[in-house]
Amino acid sequence: MVGRLTRVVVKRPAEAFISAEKIEREWRQLGFTAAPDLERASQEFSRLEEILRQEGVEILYLPADERTTLDSIYTHDPVLITDAGAIILQMGKRDRAGEPAAFEDALKSWSVPVLGRLRGKATAEGGDLLWLDEKTLIAGRGFRTNQEGIEQLQAILRPLGVQVMAYDLPYWNGPGEVLHLMSFISLLDTDLAVVYKRLLPVAFYWLLLESGFQLVEIPEEEFPTQGCNVLAISPRRVVILEGNPITAERLLKAGCFVHELPGQEIAFKGSGGPTCLTRPLIRL
Repeated sequence: MVGRLTRVVVKRPAEAFISAEKIEREWRQLGFTAAPDLERASQEFSRLEEILRQEGVEILYLPADERTTLDSIYTHDPVLITDAGAIILQMGKRDRAGEPAAFEDALKSWSVPVLGRLRGKATAEGGDLLWLDEKTLIAGRGFRTNQEGIEQLQAILRPLGVQVMAYDLPYWNGPGEVLHLMSFISLLDTDLAVVYKRLLPVAFYWLLLESGFQLVEIPEEEFPTQGCNVLAISPRRVVILEGNPITAERLLKAGCFVHELPGQEIAFKGSGGPTCLTRPLIRL
């Protein structure tokens, strides 16, 4: 989660949102807080691309695909990447059911191997899956990731020597609102994480401390503005959304270099920040 990012997959608003007509058809059903403006979204996204290029990251782009919705701008969720290839997930949000297959087609075009895929009633989304280290995957069990999905991930990852540890997520605001594991934690280094403590499962909190993590807490008022949604481009070089000044200052004090990203259209309206907008393929 924190090694130097060298290759990443994103989807530009032009390919995810497509048009004002598509936006108007979909935004309410998908649970966006308002209809995103395509032109302003593209301007915000250009800043993300600029940051990634400044940091030496190769960017791969998902194409437009009729199987996907506005939500497909959040490329982190349809697949899980391992050292042995990609695992194609199944989405807990029904409206996003077409994204994994569309992502798999793109992976094939880039010659990225597929290690496995979820089947049957299993669901898991990338936002619920966090690599604590190379051999430990933390899974959040909730409305988007179910027990069957976790068990299938365990079976796929066991030959790689990876342990999957699952923790129950809170009800929060119910199934209609996204709450991923990574809604309240992002790793910034092998021993540093930014967290919203009030939602951390207690057993997971103790594991973080036992594993030697320093926890940077976000203030209550910056949880709605996704203060916890922080992308590590490399250890302690991070991207955070504008509008979280207290969290940004705390990250600076913890030794981080902080890029700030505008996100009114691409983040706040769809409830997805810098981690959600990116699917890292290669970290060193």
